[in-house]
Amino acid sequence: MRLVIARCSVDYAGRLTAHLPSAPRLILVKADGSVSIHADDRAYKPLNWMSPPCTLKEGDDDVWTVVNKAGEKLIITMEEVLHDSSHELGVDPGLIKDGVEAHLQELLADRIETLGDGWTLIRREYPTAIGPVDILCRDADGTTVAVEIKRRGEIDGVEQLTRYLELLNRDPHLAPVKGVFAAQEIKPQARVLATDRGIGCAVLDYNALRGIEDDKLRLF
Repeated sequence: MRLVIARCSVDYAGRLTAHLPSAPRLILVKADGSVSIHADDRAYKPLNWMSPPCTLKEGDDDVWTVVNKAGEKLIITMEEVLHDSSHELGVDPGLIKDGVEAHLQELLADRIETLGDGWTLIRREYPTAIGPVDILCRDADGTTVAVEIKRRGEIDGVEQLTRYLELLNRDPHLAPVKGVFAAQEIKPQARVLATDRGIGCAVLDYNALRGIEDDKLRLF
């Protein structure tokens, strides 16, 4: 990753035009080719950005031109570079789920029939090229179902499951694959998006699932 702090102006030319007047800003150039412009506010959100694949050309006139495959341009005019450094971050291990979320996955996999009578587990943490699917199972009709589990169900979780489904449905041994978005709480916007994409929603009661597990242990 390359970090550049500079006084600069930024112009975007594409489906619309936008201009950022001169000011000190942070420019991030990531290994995936993306370029984003940040101010010292707005939390993590950039002021402007170009997603990969794109190319960056640094001109002799201190003008950076970033072009994506659609021909859109992000033009950064450098006035003063205050800092410029590069760092090798390596492969990221990914997000480690908190204890509640991991335990939800374990409990639900153990009692997959919670999602429906006749459902059977194929595997937890089913591997894919873009990360593991929390639970892969089959419903009573034998249809493959991918389950994404969150403590709090928001739009980004639905987007994540959508990507898994697109990939899994390319496998003729699994297709057709349906999706279930499972969480302790599902935000209204996430439920609307899931429904629009044909993804089922399941609200999980963590305490009830733990109680089921406790009963099972007492029986033995």
